[in-house]
Parts: sequence; C-alpha cells; structure tokens
Amino acid sequence: MKIVVCIKQVPATTADKRYEADLTLDRASVETVINPLDEYAIEQALRLADAGTVDEVAYLSMGPEQASEALRRALAMGGDAAYLVTDAALSGADEWATAKVLAAALDKLAPDVALMGMASDDARGSLVPGAVAAMRNLPLLSYGAELRLEDSVARIRRLNASGHDIVEAPLPVVASVTDQVGEPRYASLKGIMAAKRKPLETWALSDIGLSADELQGGALTKVTSAEPPQAKPPTERIENAPPEEAATRIADWLAARKLI
Repeated sequence: MKIVVCIKQVPATTADKRYEADLTLDRASVETVINPLDEYAIEQALRLADAGTVDEVAYLSMGPEQASEALRRALAMGGDAAYLVTDAALSGADEWATAKVLAAALDKLAPDVALMGMASDDARGSLVPGAVAAMRNLPLLSYGAELRLEDSVARIRRLNASGHDIVEAPLPVVASVTDQVGEPRYASLKGIMAAKRKPLETWALSDIGLSADELQGGALTKVTSAEPPQAKPPTERIENAPPEEAATRIADWLAARKLI
C-alpha cells in the first residue's frame, strides 16, 4: 500500500511577507518551511508506515526548484522518495492550477491514498484537497483527526461539536488531516543523513502530461490589491471590580457594539 503526502514550501509564519509587482507572494527573500499543517499529514503517514499498514510513503510538491529543500526535510522525518513538479509556467499558480498539477502527478504515481494537510499557511483556502479529489474522480475524506486503512477501505475520525464521526470510502482516496493527528516528529541526525541518499525526482509539466496552455496562464483568479491587516485595538480589561459591576460593564460594552 502506498501513500503520497502532498506538501508545500511556504514562508515561515513569523516572516515579514512581501509581494512582487504583480502581487504574487515574494517567496525568494524570506525564510521558508514545510507548511506547518502538512507536517501533520507527514506524521500521520509515517505512523501508518511504522505500524506496517503501508509499504511506501512518498512526498509530492509543486513549486520552484528551491521547494526541493522542503522535500528533503520531509524525507529526513521518514519516508522513501520525493517528487517535485517545477516549471516556469507555474509561476503565480492559484488553487485551481495547483490542484490540476497535483492531480496529474498523482495520476502518474497512483497511490492508494493522496494525503494533505487541511490548509496551507500562506493561503488558508482549504480548497486544494477537494479540487484534487474532484479532478481525479475519487472520494474525499476531509478534516480527519485520524486516518486508518483496513481491508482496502480508508476511514477517518472527524471531530464534530458533540464528539466525532467516522467517515469511510474504498481505496484509492484523497484525504486531508488536521492538527489533531498528533505532534509531528523531529528529524533525527540519522534521518537527515539518510535523506540525502533518498531519491528525489524533478518533473516538468510535460512529464505529467500537461502543457502550459492547459493551465491558462497558471491562474483563473487574480489578486487585485493587498494590504497589511489592521492593527487590533488594545485589550480592555476589567479588574478588581465586584461581579455585579463587572457583569454590567461587560453587558454595556457588548451593547455599545450591538453584539447583544
């Protein structure tokens, strides 16, 4: 059984993010990391490998050549091989183009499970897993707090307001997991050294059966403006006040903002 974990190289959460003249994110001038939510997908896949449930864990990414650094970091955590789709035509790709490329690459790799984090830290759209599943005409098991594979069936445990649901589908599937699967492991020195010897293939669009024309310029959407988030107003605190007075002041604060 084979799992391919789709990962993305993103600017570090604390990095000062900048935009290019065309309003695409400047990824070259800031520190980059594996998308933090993708690390939980890596951990889930490696736990299944540790348990002997899967025979192979591979990683797939789409991005510039330097995205190979993120793939090597993933390989240092564990896994067997990695694949990078990189092409000049992918500059500025949006969720649709990303999903189309990943879907084509996954068709070539033919895993039992294509596993992803629930969202990317730089976009927070959560659209790619569903789009990939739709393009590949496969079931989607989304927002799993745990993934299990048994008897050619994939099952996720998805948290809800009162407990959890169990959702299942026959393999192959596309799945996404949340940060509830467990803390991602650290790469050991042995793992870092081993990662340098593991295979990492680089593919162009032609290698996965796509052309630049099919991507319609890399995006169906366009960013028209960007601005930094507004500063949050200072926190208002009520201290050393009797409960009745505190409750009245809170109610007045909420009423003044038409929240009650």
